[in-house]
Amino acid sequence: QVQLVESGGHLVQPGGSLRLSCAASRIIFSIYAMAWYRQAPGKERELVAAITSGGSTNYANSVKGRFGISRDNAKNTVYLQMNSLKPEDTAVYYCNAKTTAFGTNYWGKGTLVTVSS
Repeated sequence: QVQLVESGGHLVQPGGSLRLSCAASRIIFSIYAMAWYRQAPGKERELVAAITSGGSTNYANSVKGRFGISRDNAKNTVYLQMNSLKPEDTAVYYCNAKTTAFGTNYWGKGTLVTVSS
């Protein structure tokens, strides 16, 4: 069974930093496009950052210049480095893996990030 397990969510003060990790198992990780989404209370889930199998990245405008997505194919892990955090970054952050090769799309269960003083 495919698993995506997020970790690293925490309570942090405004202006602080966090690094989220998502460890994948039972997939050919290197062929998957990976992404981070988030969902704040009362809002729809939104794309935060994505990285293709080839390493190309894209970001939501709201996080450009503050967040960085990266992947380590040897560790089957994708990361989200979050800097200069703001209260509006508070959300549950979800890891996503998808590939058109098999038409598969997987989600993790999420990790909570709370930005508050």
